[in-house]
Amino acid sequence: MYLVRSGAIAQFEQLVLELGENPIEMIHQAGLRQAQFRDPNTYIAYPRLAELLEIAAQRCQHPLFGLMLAQRQTLHVLGDLPMLVSRAATVADALARVNDYLYLHASGVSLQLQSQGEIVRLALSMNVHSPRGIEQLMQMSVAQLAMFVSSLLNINISNIPLYLCQNKPSELESQRLTHSVRFREPFNGVVLKASQLTGRNYHDEEALNRHLQSHLQYLQSRYPDNLADQARDLIHRLLPTGECCIERVSTALGLHERTLQTRLQETGQSYRQLLQDVRQNIAQQQLSYGTQTITELALQLGYAEVAVFSRHFKTWTGFSPKQWQQQYRKGRIED
Repeated sequence: MYLVRSGAIAQFEQLVLELGENPIEMIHQAGLRQAQFRDPNTYIAYPRLAELLEIAAQRCQHPLFGLMLAQRQTLHVLGDLPMLVSRAATVADALARVNDYLYLHASGVSLQLQSQGEIVRLALSMNVHSPRGIEQLMQMSVAQLAMFVSSLLNINISNIPLYLCQNKPSELESQRLTHSVRFREPFNGVVLKASQLTGRNYHDEEALNRHLQSHLQYLQSRYPDNLADQARDLIHRLLPTGECCIERVSTALGLHERTLQTRLQETGQSYRQLLQDVRQNIAQQQLSYGTQTITELALQLGYAEVAVFSRHFKTWTGFSPKQWQQQYRKGRIED
């Protein structure tokens, strides 16, 4: 089963309401629940998200609903992907790392760089199927790709045309789109000059720090007066970077390491316990639904050795990672 972060369609409910329709009815019609969208890092079935977007386009009578939604979104819609490529020196290096981390945002999607002389195609490929099609999903995803690329290059997104395989709608919305869109193209994605790939990646160390500071404001609004939940969220984000440590987490929270430990102890918790909780939750979710190998999962969770991860997982659950996966898929472990 291919999964995607529910945060991928941020602003969905607001847009549908503005267009005079009921987003909750659409969510239920697609086999989803509104509660699944409260936390942007909740994973949902990719085909159901594709179906939801197609339902919305039909009910709202907007054939470019996916594009309309994407142009309302910010880079936060991609979760931690921008942060995870922040250490890449050039745009080419950053794009080369995208597929290494895409699974954290969505599985079943990949990015291919296709060189054609002085230009390079950035083509999105999706192994996602829905009875209603995936045109809206592809519109949104290509627009999100353009947003990501524009941030790497530090240029206006309007300077990056979108290429779509789908046919041009007979009547386009009166609403102005910020994107230049080309239909009936041989691929879905965007095009860059080859020379742009050698340019500086603007998601550098300072961008990483700004990302964490911006995220702190979100944490304080989402988890007011709950330091443990704020720390858990940051641990979840930092684990895949290989830089998850109490020093980084405490700095992101604007606290000294000892202060963080003391305040957690006052509530009967510790950084070590929070780290274990996050690792266990991610591991169980990925083993139950994800497509990662156990080795990939161990690395994502910050383990240098698979054997150490397996030993810890068995301590937490009573099962080895492989046993958990087998038992869950046989329905012997409840979600």
